[in-house]
Amino acid sequence: MRLGTLILNELRHRWLNSVLSLVTALVAIGCLVAALALLREHRLATDAIITAKEEETRTRLAALADDMRKITVRMGFNILILPKDQNLGDFYADDFAQKTMPEDYATRLASSGVATINHILPSLQQRVRWTERERTVLLIGVRGELPITSGGPDATPANGTTTTPASPSKLPPTSSKPGDSKGGDSKAKKPLLPSVPKGKAMLGYDLHRSLSLKLGDTFTLMGRTFTVSECRAEKGTKDDISLWINLSEAQELLDLPGRINAILALECNCAAEDRLGEIRAEVARILPDTQVIEYESKALARAEARNRAEAEGVAAITAERERRTQLEQQKERFAGAVVPLALLVCGVLIGLLSWQNVRERALEIAILRTLGLGTGSILGLVLFRAAAIGLLGSLLGYAGGLLAVNAWAGTPAMAQAVRELLAPIWIVTAVVAGPVLALAAAWLPALAATQQDPADLLREG
Repeated sequence: MRLGTLILNELRHRWLNSVLSLVTALVAIGCLVAALALLREHRLATDAIITAKEEETRTRLAALADDMRKITVRMGFNILILPKDQNLGDFYADDFAQKTMPEDYATRLASSGVATINHILPSLQQRVRWTERERTVLLIGVRGELPITSGGPDATPANGTTTTPASPSKLPPTSSKPGDSKGGDSKAKKPLLPSVPKGKAMLGYDLHRSLSLKLGDTFTLMGRTFTVSECRAEKGTKDDISLWINLSEAQELLDLPGRINAILALECNCAAEDRLGEIRAEVARILPDTQVIEYESKALARAEARNRAEAEGVAAITAERERRTQLEQQKERFAGAVVPLALLVCGVLIGLLSWQNVRERALEIAILRTLGLGTGSILGLVLFRAAAIGLLGSLLGYAGGLLAVNAWAGTPAMAQAVRELLAPIWIVTAVVAGPVLALAAAWLPALAATQQDPADLLREG
Protein backbone atom coordinates (compact mmCIF):
# COMPACT_ATOMS: atom_id res chain seq x y z
CA MET A 1 0.00 0.00 0.00
CA ARG A 2 1.34 3.40 -0.96
CA LEU A 3 2.22 6.05 1.63
CA GLY A 4 -0.19 8.61 0.15
CA THR A 5 -3.09 6.20 0.37
CA LEU A 6 -2.28 5.46 3.99
CA ILE A 7 -2.23 9.20 4.82
CA LEU A 8 -5.56 9.84 3.09
CA ASN A 9 -7.18 6.90 4.87
CA GLU A 10 -5.79 8.17 8.16
CA LEU A 11 -7.24 11.64 7.61
CA ARG A 12 -10.62 10.18 6.70
CA HIS A 13 -10.92 7.64 9.54
CA ARG A 14 -9.56 9.87 12.32
CA TRP A 15 -11.19 13.06 11.11
CA LEU A 16 -11.73 14.65 14.53
CA ASN A 17 -8.03 14.64 15.32
CA SER A 18 -7.29 15.89 11.81
CA VAL A 19 -9.85 18.70 12.07
CA LEU A 20 -8.51 19.82 15.45
CA SER A 21 -4.97 19.84 14.09
CA LEU A 22 -6.15 21.77 11.04
CA VAL A 23 -7.95 24.37 13.17
CA THR A 24 -4.87 24.77 15.36
CA ALA A 25 -2.63 25.41 12.35
CA LEU A 26 -5.24 27.75 10.90
CA VAL A 27 -5.36 29.80 14.12
CA ALA A 28 -1.57 30.02 14.31
CA ILE A 29 -1.13 31.33 10.76
CA GLY A 30 -4.27 33.48 11.03
CA CYS A 31 -2.88 35.26 14.12
CA LEU A 32 0.43 35.85 12.39
CA VAL A 33 -1.18 37.28 9.25
CA ALA A 34 -3.66 39.40 11.22
CA ALA A 35 -0.84 40.93 13.26
CA LEU A 36 1.13 41.73 10.11
CA ALA A 37 -1.96 43.27 8.50
CA LEU A 38 -2.76 45.42 11.55
CA LEU A 39 0.80 46.72 11.81
CA ARG A 40 0.93 47.48 8.10
CA GLU A 41 -2.48 49.14 8.22
CA HIS A 42 -1.34 51.37 11.09
CA ARG A 43 1.77 52.38 9.16
CA LEU A 44 -0.25 53.16 6.02
CA ALA A 45 -2.84 55.10 8.04
CA THR A 46 -0.05 57.08 9.70
CA ASP A 47 1.46 57.95 6.33
CA ALA A 48 -1.97 59.01 5.05
CA ILE A 49 -2.66 61.18 8.11
CA ILE A 50 0.76 62.84 7.97
CA THR A 51 0.44 63.42 4.22
CA ALA A 52 -3.01 64.95 4.69
CA LYS A 53 -1.76 67.20 7.49
CA GLU A 54 1.23 68.28 5.41
CA GLU A 55 -1.05 69.07 2.48
CA GLU A 56 -3.44 70.95 4.77
CA THR A 57 -0.53 72.91 6.23
CA ARG A 58 0.79 73.73 2.77
CA THR A 59 -2.67 74.86 1.67
CA ARG A 60 -3.15 77.04 4.74
CA LEU A 61 0.32 78.56 4.42
CA ALA A 62 -0.27 79.25 0.73
CA ALA A 63 -3.56 80.97 1.57
CA LEU A 64 -1.86 82.89 4.37
CA ALA A 65 0.95 83.97 2.07
CA ASP A 66 -1.55 85.10 -0.56
CA ASP A 67 -3.58 87.03 2.02
CA MET A 68 -0.41 88.63 3.36
CA ARG A 69 0.65 89.58 -0.16
CA LYS A 70 -2.73 91.24 -0.80
CA ILE A 71 -2.73 93.00 2.57
CA THR A 72 0.83 94.25 2.46
CA VAL A 73 0.25 95.86 -0.92
CA ARG A 74 -2.04 98.31 0.91
CA MET A 75 -0.49 98.13 4.38
CA GLY A 76 1.99 100.70 5.62
CA PHE A 77 5.42 99.78 6.85
CA ASN A 78 8.15 101.81 8.50
CA ILE A 79 11.64 102.81 7.41
CA LEU A 80 14.54 104.55 9.07
CA ILE A 81 16.71 106.93 7.05
CA LEU A 82 20.29 107.16 8.33
CA PRO A 83 23.45 108.99 7.24
CA LYS A 84 25.18 107.12 4.45
CA ASP A 85 28.45 106.80 6.38
CA GLN A 86 26.72 105.28 9.41
CA ASN A 87 28.01 101.76 10.15
CA LEU A 88 24.95 99.55 10.55
CA GLY A 89 26.78 97.21 12.91
CA ASP A 90 27.38 100.10 15.28
CA PHE A 91 23.80 101.27 14.82
CA TYR A 92 22.34 97.88 15.73
CA ALA A 93 24.70 97.61 18.70
CA ASP A 94 23.89 101.07 20.12
CA ASP A 95 20.37 101.35 18.69
CA PHE A 96 21.04 104.91 17.55
CA ALA A 97 23.23 106.50 14.88
CA GLN A 98 26.56 108.08 15.80
CA LYS A 99 26.83 109.97 12.49
CA THR A 100 24.70 112.99 11.72
CA MET A 101 23.20 114.69 8.68
CA PRO A 102 21.64 118.11 7.99
CA GLU A 103 18.21 118.69 9.47
CA ASP A 104 17.02 120.14 6.17
CA TYR A 105 17.22 116.60 4.71
CA ALA A 106 13.87 115.97 6.40
CA THR A 107 12.43 119.19 4.98
CA ARG A 108 13.77 118.34 1.53
CA LEU A 109 12.18 114.88 1.70
CA ALA A 110 8.84 116.27 2.87
CA SER A 111 8.72 118.98 0.20
CA SER A 112 9.69 116.59 -2.61
CA GLY A 113 6.15 115.27 -2.91
CA VAL A 114 7.31 111.71 -2.25
CA ALA A 115 4.30 109.50 -2.82
CA THR A 116 5.32 106.43 -0.83
CA ILE A 117 5.78 108.05 2.62
CA ASN A 118 2.96 109.34 4.82
CA HIS A 119 4.77 110.62 7.94
CA ILE A 120 8.26 112.07 8.42
CA LEU A 121 9.75 112.52 11.88
CA PRO A 122 13.38 113.73 12.16
CA SER A 123 15.22 113.15 15.43
CA LEU A 124 18.58 113.53 17.14
CA GLN A 125 19.57 110.85 19.65
CA GLN A 126 22.64 110.57 21.81
CA ARG A 127 23.59 108.90 25.07
CA VAL A 128 24.57 111.64 27.56
CA ARG A 129 25.66 111.92 31.17
CA TRP A 130 22.98 113.59 33.30
CA THR A 131 25.37 115.11 35.78
CA GLU A 132 22.67 116.71 37.92
CA ARG A 133 21.22 113.27 38.64
CA GLU A 134 24.45 111.27 38.28
CA ARG A 135 23.17 108.87 35.67
CA THR A 136 23.36 108.15 31.94
CA VAL A 137 20.28 108.65 29.79
CA LEU A 138 19.37 108.49 26.14
CA LEU A 139 18.54 112.03 25.08
CA ILE A 140 16.15 112.19 22.12
CA GLY A 141 15.41 115.49 20.44
CA VAL A 142 12.35 115.62 18.19
CA ARG A 143 10.54 118.28 16.21
CA GLY A 144 7.13 118.55 14.68
CA GLU A 145 6.06 115.97 12.14
CA LEU A 146 6.72 117.34 8.68
CA PRO A 147 3.74 117.34 6.32
CA ILE A 148 4.29 115.73 2.93
CA THR A 149 3.79 118.53 0.40
CA SER A 150 4.78 119.38 -3.10
CA GLY A 151 5.62 122.94 -2.07
CA GLY A 152 8.93 124.54 -1.31
CA PRO A 153 11.43 123.74 1.37
CA ASP A 154 9.88 126.04 3.93
CA ALA A 155 7.14 123.61 4.83
CA THR A 156 6.14 123.66 8.46
CA PRO A 157 4.24 121.19 10.59
CA ALA A 158 0.63 120.86 9.66
CA ASN A 159 -0.66 121.82 13.09
CA GLY A 160 2.32 123.79 14.35
CA THR A 161 3.05 121.31 17.11
CA THR A 162 6.02 119.16 17.86
CA THR A 163 5.75 115.39 17.95
CA THR A 164 7.72 112.71 19.69
CA PRO A 165 8.59 109.44 18.00
CA ALA A 166 9.56 106.45 20.03
CA SER A 167 13.14 105.38 19.72
CA PRO A 168 13.85 103.19 16.68
CA SER A 169 13.87 100.12 18.89
CA LYS A 170 10.18 100.63 19.58
CA LEU A 171 8.10 102.35 16.93
CA PRO A 172 5.01 104.29 17.98
CA PRO A 173 1.48 103.02 17.45
CA THR A 174 -0.12 104.03 14.20
CA SER A 175 -3.29 105.49 15.67
CA SER A 176 -3.82 108.93 14.18
CA LYS A 177 -4.78 112.22 15.73
CA PRO A 178 -6.46 114.94 13.74
CA GLY A 179 -4.31 117.61 12.21
CA ASP A 180 -5.00 120.64 10.08
CA SER A 181 -4.53 120.51 6.34
CA LYS A 182 -2.95 123.23 4.37
CA GLY A 183 -4.56 124.54 1.28
CA GLY A 184 -3.50 124.22 -2.32
CA ASP A 185 -1.56 121.11 -3.28
CA SER A 186 -0.64 120.16 0.29
CA LYS A 187 -0.78 116.51 1.23
CA ALA A 188 -0.43 117.01 5.00
CA LYS A 189 -1.04 113.83 6.97
CA LYS A 190 -2.52 113.45 10.42
CA PRO A 191 0.23 113.62 13.10
CA LEU A 192 0.80 110.32 14.86
CA LEU A 193 2.22 111.36 18.23
CA PRO A 194 1.76 113.90 21.04
CA SER A 195 3.86 117.05 21.00
CA VAL A 196 6.89 118.05 23.12
CA PRO A 197 6.99 121.85 23.20
CA LYS A 198 10.12 123.80 24.11
CA GLY A 199 10.89 123.73 27.80
CA LYS A 200 8.98 120.46 28.23
CA ALA A 201 10.25 116.89 28.52
CA MET A 202 8.88 113.36 28.40
CA LEU A 203 10.46 110.84 30.75
CA GLY A 204 10.81 107.10 30.33
CA TYR A 205 9.43 104.81 33.00
CA ASP A 206 12.69 104.07 34.79
CA LEU A 207 13.63 107.75 34.92
CA HIS A 208 10.44 109.17 36.42
CA ARG A 209 10.02 106.19 38.77
CA SER A 210 13.55 106.17 40.18
CA LEU A 211 13.76 109.98 40.38
CA SER A 212 10.22 110.35 41.79
CA LEU A 213 9.34 112.90 39.11
CA LYS A 214 5.68 113.54 38.38
CA LEU A 215 3.72 115.43 35.78
CA GLY A 216 4.38 119.14 36.19
CA ASP A 217 7.62 118.73 38.17
CA THR A 218 10.70 120.63 37.04
CA PHE A 219 14.26 119.37 36.77
CA THR A 220 17.61 120.54 35.42
CA LEU A 221 19.38 118.78 32.56
CA MET A 222 22.84 119.96 31.47
CA GLY A 223 22.19 123.36 33.03
CA ARG A 224 18.75 123.89 31.46
CA THR A 225 15.41 123.63 33.27
CA PHE A 226 12.58 121.47 31.90
CA THR A 227 9.04 120.69 33.01
CA VAL A 228 7.73 117.10 32.91
CA SER A 229 4.94 116.97 30.31
CA GLU A 230 4.47 113.19 30.30
CA CYS A 231 5.57 110.16 32.32
CA ARG A 232 5.63 107.20 29.97
CA ALA A 233 4.50 103.68 30.83
CA GLU A 234 6.96 100.82 31.16
CA LYS A 235 8.09 99.40 27.79
CA GLY A 236 10.83 97.00 28.78
CA THR A 237 13.14 98.64 26.21
CA LYS A 238 15.63 101.49 26.12
CA ASP A 239 12.62 103.83 26.05
CA ASP A 240 12.50 103.35 29.83
CA ILE A 241 15.80 105.27 30.19
CA SER A 242 15.04 107.82 27.44
CA LEU A 243 14.30 111.51 27.80
CA TRP A 244 12.51 113.38 24.99
CA ILE A 245 12.86 117.13 24.47
CA ASN A 246 12.39 119.55 21.60
CA LEU A 247 14.83 119.01 18.72
CA SER A 248 16.22 122.55 18.70
CA GLU A 249 16.96 122.36 22.44
CA ALA A 250 18.65 118.97 22.01
CA GLN A 251 20.81 120.42 19.23
CA GLU A 252 21.87 123.25 21.54
CA LEU A 253 22.66 120.92 24.45
CA LEU A 254 24.65 118.57 22.22
CA ASP A 255 26.32 121.40 20.30
CA LEU A 256 24.98 120.05 17.01
CA PRO A 257 23.04 122.95 15.50
CA GLY A 258 20.98 122.01 12.47
CA ARG A 259 21.95 118.32 12.71
CA ILE A 260 19.92 115.14 13.11
CA ASN A 261 20.93 111.48 12.99
CA ALA A 262 17.71 109.75 11.91
CA ILE A 263 14.54 110.32 9.93
CA LEU A 264 11.71 108.00 10.81
CA ALA A 265 9.29 107.50 7.91
CA LEU A 266 6.04 105.86 8.99
CA GLU A 267 3.20 104.13 7.14
CA CYS A 268 5.05 103.86 3.86
CA ASN A 269 3.02 102.40 1.02
CA CYS A 270 4.27 100.82 -2.15
CA ALA A 271 2.57 98.32 -4.46
CA ALA A 272 5.82 97.08 -5.99
CA GLU A 273 7.03 93.54 -5.30
CA ASP A 274 10.31 94.87 -3.87
CA ARG A 275 8.74 97.58 -1.73
CA LEU A 276 11.84 98.42 0.26
CA GLY A 277 13.93 98.60 -2.90
CA GLU A 278 11.39 100.93 -4.50
CA ILE A 279 11.41 103.31 -1.53
CA ARG A 280 15.20 103.16 -1.27
CA ALA A 281 15.45 104.22 -4.88
CA GLU A 282 13.02 107.09 -4.34
CA VAL A 283 14.80 108.30 -1.18
CA ALA A 284 18.23 107.96 -2.85
CA ARG A 285 17.02 110.17 -5.68
CA ILE A 286 16.08 112.89 -3.17
CA LEU A 287 18.73 112.30 -0.48
CA PRO A 288 21.73 110.59 -2.10
CA ASP A 289 23.87 110.78 1.06
CA THR A 290 21.57 108.53 3.11
CA GLN A 291 20.75 104.86 3.55
CA VAL A 292 17.38 103.23 4.25
CA ILE A 293 16.51 100.26 6.46
CA GLU A 294 13.14 98.71 7.21
CA TYR A 295 12.36 98.82 10.89
CA GLU A 296 9.69 97.13 13.02
CA SER A 297 7.14 97.19 10.23
CA LYS A 298 3.71 95.62 10.22
CA ALA A 299 4.78 93.74 7.13
CA LEU A 300 7.61 92.16 9.09
CA ALA A 301 5.16 91.31 11.86
CA ARG A 302 2.90 89.63 9.31
CA ALA A 303 5.85 87.70 7.94
CA GLU A 304 6.88 86.67 11.45
CA ALA A 305 3.30 85.57 12.14
CA ARG A 306 3.36 83.48 8.98
CA ASN A 307 6.68 81.95 10.02
CA ARG A 308 5.24 81.16 13.43
CA ALA A 309 2.19 79.57 11.81
CA GLU A 310 4.46 77.51 9.60
CA ALA A 311 6.56 76.45 12.58
CA GLU A 312 3.44 75.52 14.53
CA GLY A 313 2.18 73.50 11.56
CA VAL A 314 5.48 71.65 11.30
CA ALA A 315 5.48 71.09 15.07
CA ALA A 316 1.93 69.70 14.92
CA ILE A 317 2.91 67.33 12.12
CA THR A 318 6.01 66.24 14.03
CA ALA A 319 3.99 65.68 17.20
CA GLU A 320 1.39 63.66 15.29
CA ARG A 321 4.13 61.58 13.65
CA GLU A 322 5.78 60.94 17.02
CA ARG A 323 2.44 60.00 18.59
CA ARG A 324 1.64 57.60 15.77
CA THR A 325 5.16 56.16 15.92
CA GLN A 326 4.81 55.53 19.65
CA LEU A 327 1.44 53.86 19.06
CA GLU A 328 2.96 51.73 16.31
CA GLN A 329 5.81 50.71 18.61
CA GLN A 330 3.30 49.74 21.28
CA LYS A 331 1.42 47.62 18.75
CA GLU A 332 4.65 46.04 17.59
CA ARG A 333 5.60 45.18 21.16
CA PHE A 334 2.15 43.72 21.76
CA ALA A 335 2.27 41.72 18.54
CA GLY A 336 5.83 40.66 19.35
CA ALA A 337 4.56 39.14 22.59
CA VAL A 338 1.19 37.74 21.49
CA VAL A 339 2.08 36.21 18.12
CA PRO A 340 5.02 34.08 19.36
CA LEU A 341 2.88 32.98 22.30
CA ALA A 342 0.05 32.01 19.94
CA LEU A 343 2.47 30.11 17.71
CA LEU A 344 3.94 28.32 20.73
CA VAL A 345 0.51 27.32 22.06
CA CYS A 346 -0.61 26.13 18.64
CA GLY A 347 2.63 24.20 18.19
CA VAL A 348 2.15 22.48 21.55
CA LEU A 349 -1.45 21.61 20.65
CA ILE A 350 -0.39 20.18 17.30
CA GLY A 351 2.29 18.15 19.09
CA LEU A 352 -0.22 16.80 21.62
CA LEU A 353 -2.68 15.92 18.88
CA SER A 354 0.09 14.19 16.94
CA TRP A 355 1.11 12.29 20.08
CA GLN A 356 -2.47 11.20 20.59
CA ASN A 357 -2.67 10.14 16.96
CA VAL A 358 0.47 8.03 17.29
CA ARG A 359 -0.86 6.32 20.44
CA GLU A 360 -4.19 5.55 18.76
CA ARG A 361 -2.37 4.08 15.76
CA ALA A 362 0.19 2.08 17.73
CA LEU A 363 -1.28 -1.30 16.70
CA GLU A 364 -1.60 -0.17 13.06
CA ILE A 365 2.03 0.97 13.03
CA ALA A 366 3.15 -2.37 14.54
CA ILE A 367 1.31 -4.30 11.81
CA LEU A 368 2.83 -2.10 9.09
CA ARG A 369 6.32 -2.63 10.50
CA THR A 370 5.68 -6.41 10.66
CA LEU A 371 4.70 -6.28 7.00
CA GLY A 372 8.10 -4.75 6.25
CA LEU A 373 7.46 -0.99 6.38
CA GLY A 374 10.76 0.65 7.41
CA THR A 375 11.54 3.34 9.94
CA GLY A 376 11.71 6.04 7.26
CA SER A 377 8.27 5.14 6.01
CA ILE A 378 6.83 5.28 9.53
CA LEU A 379 8.39 8.72 10.02
CA GLY A 380 7.01 9.81 6.66
CA LEU A 381 3.55 8.53 7.55
CA VAL A 382 3.37 10.73 10.66
CA LEU A 383 5.28 13.75 9.35
CA PHE A 384 3.64 13.93 5.92
CA ARG A 385 0.24 13.86 7.61
CA ALA A 386 1.32 16.77 9.83
CA ALA A 387 2.77 18.66 6.85
CA ALA A 388 -0.42 18.21 4.83
CA ILE A 389 -2.54 19.50 7.70
CA GLY A 390 -0.09 22.39 8.22
CA LEU A 391 -0.18 23.32 4.53
CA LEU A 392 -3.96 23.33 4.36
CA GLY A 393 -4.20 25.15 7.68
CA SER A 394 -1.73 27.84 6.57
CA LEU A 395 -3.65 28.52 3.36
CA LEU A 396 -6.99 28.71 5.17
CA GLY A 397 -5.47 30.71 8.03
CA TYR A 398 -3.83 33.16 5.64
CA ALA A 399 -7.07 33.80 3.79
CA GLY A 400 -9.15 33.81 6.98
CA GLY A 401 -6.82 36.20 8.78
CA LEU A 402 -6.87 38.73 5.95
CA LEU A 403 -10.66 38.50 5.56
CA ALA A 404 -11.19 38.88 9.31
CA VAL A 405 -9.06 42.01 9.79
CA ASN A 406 -10.42 43.58 6.61
CA ALA A 407 -14.00 43.01 7.76
CA TRP A 408 -13.16 44.23 11.28
CA ALA A 409 -11.32 47.41 10.25
CA GLY A 410 -12.93 48.17 6.90
CA THR A 411 -10.67 51.17 6.22
CA PRO A 412 -8.91 52.11 2.97
CA ALA A 413 -5.59 51.65 4.75
CA MET A 414 -6.55 48.10 5.77
CA ALA A 415 -7.67 47.31 2.23
CA GLN A 416 -4.28 48.54 1.00
CA ALA A 417 -2.51 46.45 3.66
CA VAL A 418 -4.44 43.34 2.58
CA ARG A 419 -3.51 43.95 -1.05
CA GLU A 420 0.14 44.27 -0.10
CA LEU A 421 0.03 41.03 1.91
CA LEU A 422 -1.36 39.21 -1.13
CA ALA A 423 2.04 39.59 -2.76
CA PRO A 424 3.64 36.24 -3.76
CA ILE A 425 6.42 36.57 -1.21
CA TRP A 426 3.94 36.70 1.67
CA ILE A 427 1.88 33.81 0.31
CA VAL A 428 5.00 31.66 -0.05
CA THR A 429 6.04 32.59 3.50
CA ALA A 430 2.65 31.50 4.86
CA VAL A 431 2.68 28.28 2.82
CA VAL A 432 6.09 27.42 4.27
CA ALA A 433 5.37 28.56 7.85
CA GLY A 434 2.38 26.26 8.40
CA PRO A 435 4.05 22.97 7.40
CA VAL A 436 7.25 23.91 9.25
CA LEU A 437 5.28 24.53 12.45
CA ALA A 438 3.37 21.25 12.06
CA LEU A 439 6.53 19.24 11.28
CA ALA A 440 8.35 20.70 14.29
CA ALA A 441 5.41 19.85 16.56
CA ALA A 442 4.99 16.31 15.17
CA TRP A 443 8.69 15.38 15.13
CA LEU A 444 8.88 13.91 18.64
CA PRO A 445 5.66 11.86 18.30
CA ALA A 446 6.89 10.53 14.94
CA LEU A 447 10.25 9.63 16.43
CA ALA A 448 8.53 7.85 19.31
CA ALA A 449 6.47 5.82 16.83
CA THR A 450 9.62 4.44 15.21
CA GLN A 451 11.12 3.43 18.57
CA GLN A 452 8.32 1.09 19.61
CA ASP A 453 8.83 -2.71 19.34
CA PRO A 454 6.17 -4.18 17.02
CA ALA A 455 6.21 -7.53 18.86
CA ASP A 456 5.37 -5.87 22.19
CA LEU A 457 2.63 -3.85 20.58
CA LEU A 458 1.07 -6.90 18.90
CA ARG A 459 1.29 -8.90 22.14
CA GLU A 460 -0.43 -6.10 24.06
CA GLY A 461 -2.99 -5.67 21.32
